[in-house]
Amino acid sequence: MKLGLHYWTYSDPADTAGIAPTLAETARIAEDAGFHRFTVMDHYFQMEHRGDAEEPMLEGYTTLGYVAARTERLQLGLLVTGVMYRYPGLLAKIVTTLDVLSGGRAFLGIGASWYEREQRALGVPVVPMGERFERLEESLQICQQMWSDNNGPFDGRHYQLAETLCVPAPISSPRPQIMVGGGGEKKTLLLVARYADACNLFAVSPEDVAHKLDVLRAHCDAEGRDYDGITKTAVYTDRALEDPDAFLAAAEQYAQLGITELQFMPDRNPVEFATRLADEVIPRLA
Repeated sequence: MKLGLHYWTYSDPADTAGIAPTLAETARIAEDAGFHRFTVMDHYFQMEHRGDAEEPMLEGYTTLGYVAARTERLQLGLLVTGVMYRYPGLLAKIVTTLDVLSGGRAFLGIGASWYEREQRALGVPVVPMGERFERLEESLQICQQMWSDNNGPFDGRHYQLAETLCVPAPISSPRPQIMVGGGGEKKTLLLVARYADACNLFAVSPEDVAHKLDVLRAHCDAEGRDYDGITKTAVYTDRALEDPDAFLAAAEQYAQLGITELQFMPDRNPVEFATRLADEVIPRLA
């Protein structure tokens, strides 16, 4: 079981000057503890169901560039990029830049954006859900083309690119991993089957994850895709530090379902959270 740390809040410490050193120290602890992946959110306001929109929030890819300069092994990406926040050709270039400067450690996590308050506030176009998924599919196609030998045009319904030139190419071979996040059964998991190297689910319960994976398998069968060739990851939503025994039991169940990576979300000061995970939980998981 690989582990990831999903850095979703910048509210502790309260002093803005403490954000950068806390972020860097948390990433260092995670890397030293053997974590595989370090992710941040693609939001501009804090999610209202997790706190207050006026809490601190940083732009995701700039943040990952900072983390890349202070780490050596962690895989880096957003969990997940909101499709409406960047033109897809520029998104491919941004991820490529992160990949080159981190020595081949970037991946593209992407999904359908949803947080309309921040979109309306900052002037990001808000489109109907069906269109968001159409744009998500075209974005996946564009990123794949940008990371291929095909530098030609792309002519989609929503995006038209005269060229898909991307120089330098990513260091990751054959390209950065593509992870589609979300558990939507009709559209999101279908796009996983069509385009993604990995999926990302919420580990609400083993029963729920088992159902989502059954849906994914059905989509793979319909698309002629090898289900076993898709990496299955999930965000652990319970408090692992409060009940390590329950986490270890759940991790075993998720592993039996085929989940090969679990991401943790800090529920306290991130440095304390990462330190206690490294000291109290990870040795038992191993």
